[in-house]
Amino acid sequence: MKEILQLQDVRYEINDTMIFNNVSGAVKQGEVIGIIGRNGAGKSTLLQLISGLLEPSRGKLRWLYSVKVVYVEQELAYFDLTEVTTSEADLLAKWRVPNVPFSTLSGGEKLKMRLAEGFSQNAQLLLLDEPTNHLDEQSTALLIEQVKDYTGTIIVVSHDRYFLDEIATKIWSLEEGKLIEHSGNYSSYMEAKEHRRLTQRRAFEKQQKNIERIEDQMQALTSWSQKAHVQSTKQEGFKEYHRVKAKRMDSQIKSKKKRLEKELAKNKVEEIAPEDEIRFTLGTNQRVGKRMLETKRLKMRFEERLLFQDVNLTAKFGDKIAITGTNGSGKTTLLKILLGQLKAEGEIWISPAANIGYLTQEVFDLPLEQTPEQFFYKETFEERGKVRNLMKHLGFTSAHWSSPIGKMSMGERVKCKLMAYIIEDKNVLVLDEPTNHLDLPSREQLEKTLAQYKGTLFVVSHDRYFLEKVTNSVWELCHQGIEKKWSDNSPSAVDAKEALRLTLETERQEILGKLSFLTAKNKECALLDQKFKELTQQINKLK
Repeated sequence: MKEILQLQDVRYEINDTMIFNNVSGAVKQGEVIGIIGRNGAGKSTLLQLISGLLEPSRGKLRWLYSVKVVYVEQELAYFDLTEVTTSEADLLAKWRVPNVPFSTLSGGEKLKMRLAEGFSQNAQLLLLDEPTNHLDEQSTALLIEQVKDYTGTIIVVSHDRYFLDEIATKIWSLEEGKLIEHSGNYSSYMEAKEHRRLTQRRAFEKQQKNIERIEDQMQALTSWSQKAHVQSTKQEGFKEYHRVKAKRMDSQIKSKKKRLEKELAKNKVEEIAPEDEIRFTLGTNQRVGKRMLETKRLKMRFEERLLFQDVNLTAKFGDKIAITGTNGSGKTTLLKILLGQLKAEGEIWISPAANIGYLTQEVFDLPLEQTPEQFFYKETFEERGKVRNLMKHLGFTSAHWSSPIGKMSMGERVKCKLMAYIIEDKNVLVLDEPTNHLDLPSREQLEKTLAQYKGTLFVVSHDRYFLEKVTNSVWELCHQGIEKKWSDNSPSAVDAKEALRLTLETERQEILGKLSFLTAKNKECALLDQKFKELTQQINKLK
């Protein structure tokens, strides 16, 4: 495959803050390169440099051929699709994007419209920034198919492990301001990384043992040298002998020290830096009643589209509910109805004790011109210290404190919004696609935190693994209604299971009473005995 682009020692910095340095790599025709890294590592910045939207602070991008480059950005506050080509219309139909104004589309439908425009331009180099955000499972499968069939080169930023495994032929990993290049998909890169870390750990341990051995020898020689120096001043007739011996030992110590320093300068193995820990802490100590939410005969129509009707829902405090459905089914609309931001037919009751925090899909609804210091303004030094400590636990650096939020990556903006709820101690969290834009360590830590959260959760997400970790019941929007499902450990399922167990126990007691009046010769006795055993087995399964 021919090379079309070379990155040669590229450096980029913002306000004297280095994003990455000495980044070198090559892009070949037909490759699908997946860019990975933590939030703020510079993934989107690298795409913007390649697209020409930004200029490097140092180094250069050397194009070997003149190619058409198209960049589908991560999020856009506005998008105007004035003219639709035939290929674009085919993709919109394939992805089931309705022909309605952009502002009325769901988050997934907006993304699919922008992706359709990007793919339809037949660019030799297509840049995609987080293309699976907001997409349901079916749409992600269609995107994978589209990427595999694409004749040009694709560079994609993504935190979606499954997606990267399916499409990537090469991985660029931005780590500690450097770029590591790997041929293969995400899983093979992670295996290679783990092998590399294991090799480095063993080499470091071997080096430390060698240093320890030489230092022990130097310590022994130093002890003998000191003893020889003392002897050279005390023993008459042997002073010269001990003086020469002491000098020889001093010379050996210097020689060993120089040899050790030379060896370390040439082949020094650095200790493996521990992975930065991301920490969220969500807690609520507010005492509330049982019932949190109730709807009756809820109906919602959007333009000419009937989203759902005759919806009767109840939620208790402490429930953790996943709201699922295909793109455009009305998940975000349902959240806005429950929060009172949209009006619908029917009745809605929300407990006055509910202290609700709503994390929207949007990343432009923050005061982008403000800094975290201004946004999280606290009067006392102690309170400001707590906020800065929280930022540190979420992976922010000290430079972020006084930098505008608008300069942050999309993932860092999501963390800023989460910080607000951590600080405000909400007892109900409504989260609309909370893992969008978050790097993998942040996702995993958020999973652990929400799993331990004592408050009520309503979560919209297409990440099945995430939902299985943090929720225990499902409201699925389908067939213009909402179907309720429960996992085995949900409060509703536990209540239903207990009710069934009590019913079976009552039936078993009745049979036991009948058996006490029958003899073994009675024909009905065998049937009742068999029924008794069956009921006992069912009851045991419910325990």
